[in-house]
Amino acid sequence: MSDKPEADAPKKKGGKMKIVIMALALVVLVGGGVGAGVYAASAGLIGGGHAAAAEEHGPKLVPKSEQKRPAEGGEGGGEHGGGGESSGSGGKHVPSGGGGDQYASNYYTMDPQFTSNLQDSVHVIQVGIAISTPYDDTVIENLKTNDIAVRSAVLLTLGDTPEEQVFTSAGKLQMQQRLAKAINGILEQKEGFGGVRNVYFTNFVVQ
Repeated sequence: MSDKPEADAPKKKGGKMKIVIMALALVVLVGGGVGAGVYAASAGLIGGGHAAAAEEHGPKLVPKSEQKRPAEGGEGGGEHGGGGESSGSGGKHVPSGGGGDQYASNYYTMDPQFTSNLQDSVHVIQVGIAISTPYDDTVIENLKTNDIAVRSAVLLTLGDTPEEQVFTSAGKLQMQQRLAKAINGILEQKEGFGGVRNVYFTNFVVQ
């Protein structure tokens, strides 16, 4: 009788060890499943419908067939206009067909005009700027919403322009590209999407 409790002791210890091992295995399995779920969600493998919904509500390309024409005698800003442009930075790649641009050009004039010193120069530049986008009015609304940040980026870009660049056509084209890149950079930072294809000068004066 006195030997029986001693014989049962190893069995009880073995049972406890099995319970501990099973509990640890369960923790590892649950933790691994949660980690995998988090990774899949962050990688976009889960919840793809939300990403698709966000894309559907973003800026949309406007086909040439849906192009709006400005009223006679009206302003070009905010309207869909014609004219082909070279592709610039920002947003998605915009293909073009052999007969001109495949997508409409939505124009927006930034008012008031910009005045800035040139880099290491006594000259001052005054320019009027209009942007074009092949997307709908979402891009223009983003420009209006972030007007202060966009104007600051334009002024910084103009201030970094060397004097010799403003006196040649090639230099002005480079300025247009730099301005488009600066504006798209602000829109991408603030809204997650650029969309500006080109920048045009509506006025250009060096004093």
